Amino acid sequence: MDIQLKRGLLDVCVLKAIKTEDSYGYKIIKDVKPYIELSESTLYTILKRLETAQMLTVHTAEHGGRLRKYYHITEKGLKRIEEFKEEWKEIMSIYKFVIKEDEGDD
Repeated sequence: MDIQLKRGLLDVCVLKAIKTEDSYGYKIIKDVKPYIELSESTLYTILKRLETAQMLTVHTAEHGGRLRKYYHITEKGLKRIEEFKEEWKEIMSIYKFVIKEDEGDD
């Protein structure tokens, strides 16, 4: 798969994982696991990129005697998910064209 396309897909998956509630690294990995494999190192690269792009914010809270980073989606992150849904319609249209069997050709 094209690396840029995969990067965009992973970004949206992470945003979707934190859309309804703030979350932390291990839980994000667990939440996306049924759909896509994501390593810790890949996840934290994505989280940093999304934070830099102002699509999420980070806050620290104590949990079990340790500090844990929680990620919160921003309006910009929510907008990115909606943009992705629109882009996906075009991608699916292209996909249908590519897999369509030629009718009447030998």
